Amino acid sequence: MRQYNDPCGLARALNLVGERWALLIVRELLLGPKRFSDLREGLSGISPNVLSQRLTSLVDRGIVEQNQLGPPTNANVYRLTTVGKQLDPALLALAHWGSRAVAPSGGELSVDALLLAMRTTANLDRPHRPGMYQLLLEDDAITVDVAEDGLSMKRQTVDQPVATMTMPPAVLRAVMFGDRTLHDTIQAGEATVTGSLDDAESFLGLFERPRLIERDPTETR
Repeated sequence: MRQYNDPCGLARALNLVGERWALLIVRELLLGPKRFSDLREGLSGISPNVLSQRLTSLVDRGIVEQNQLGPPTNANVYRLTTVGKQLDPALLALAHWGSRAVAPSGGELSVDALLLAMRTTANLDRPHRPGMYQLLLEDDAITVDVAEDGLSMKRQTVDQPVATMTMPPAVLRAVMFGDRTLHDTIQAGEATVTGSLDDAESFLGLFERPRLIERDPTETR
């Protein structure tokens, strides 16, 4: 591994996770372990060879570890190490900054990318009911714990959430950041809600599309 004499540590950090796809792999593992096939599904455009190379590199650098699940699964999975989990605030800050850039056209967000977008766009000054909310997004069950000072997420199900919202990830994205309403998606048969519909609507209203970064017209190109 190349070494850099960099007192502030930025070059050393980039040497560890600055390769293309590396931080996106970390993003996909923030909420728990995944199999190789799960990572490929969440990272549209990555080839199997590149994913294998990046995973090997991240394992060698102590950011990701490979484990084997016991019976009945007996599957190899990748998970973040303690060091890897410490990248969470850095990814959150980068995602918050990047959310204000013009998005590329086409393509859907992976579930983990959508969840990170939710963390960076939540406005808890808006009216809402604190508590646990359940998102059932096709093959994923996500619990969002909304408190007065922030929110956290886990891949799990909980008993008696404030509301349970079931819909495809693309529909959830359209309701939060597009021009769809929860009522419209329910009427169209694309979503269901159990529990308080009003609380579900206020929950989805917490997430706002950020204002795009505008270039200063006085800057020279």
